[in-house]
Amino acid sequence: MKFVRFKTGDVEKKGIYEDGLIKRIFGSIFHEYIVTDEEYNLEEVHILPPVTPSKIVCVGRNYSDHARELGNEVPDEPMIFLKPSTSLACHESVIIYPEYSSKVDHESELAVIIGKTCKDVSPENASDYILGYTCFNDITARDIQKKENKFTRAKSFDTFAPMGPFLETRLDHSNAAVRCLVNGDVKQNGNTSDMVFSVEYLISFISGVMTLLPGDVIATGTPAGVGELQPGDIVEVEIDGIGMLRNYVHKK
Repeated sequence: MKFVRFKTGDVEKKGIYEDGLIKRIFGSIFHEYIVTDEEYNLEEVHILPPVTPSKIVCVGRNYSDHARELGNEVPDEPMIFLKPSTSLACHESVIIYPEYSSKVDHESELAVIIGKTCKDVSPENASDYILGYTCFNDITARDIQKKENKFTRAKSFDTFAPMGPFLETRLDHSNAAVRCLVNGDVKQNGNTSDMVFSVEYLISFISGVMTLLPGDVIATGTPAGVGELQPGDIVEVEIDGIGMLRNYVHKK
């Protein structure tokens, strides 16, 4: 099932996308909802990020080939960092190329959406806390990251966390193809089966550090092939079973 948040005019709405149409729902995707007869075409609505998280938890170097391409060691335990909610961007929106950077990279990722309050869960029970999955692009000012040897500023600019377009509740997250295309050319082509730490282990590890709330996002890391974006580029993250997230790079 594909949930979607969207706007018509100034009104924010929720729906289920099926058979080429959005069917509006009332209620909460985390609890109970009803499906109405109100329908929309994708082309007539403005798609929003599928959730509004209290935090976006990202995982670094969770694909060994990506760690090596940047000259880094594969970590012994998950390397986590946060992106602010203000970095969120939606499907078909602009990624702003900041004036402080001269090297901005794409990083295509599978994102996990937490469905209920989660603290100190075991890997065996972690799947009980997953609401669904979406496409995520961990945009990074690589020159800033290398200069500071830290993640916060390099990954926290406004629009540096595109996410969407749908929240898919049914996905084999252990074997999902993750691709990134720039101007139609495939730049990343990986599979979640190559992750160093599984989705279940990540949820367990992160929930041992911080309480995860409904709607929180875990971006599970990027496969090899990360590369530079330029103003004017169109960047797309595609995950089989979810769909394609498309964004446009503009200079500030």
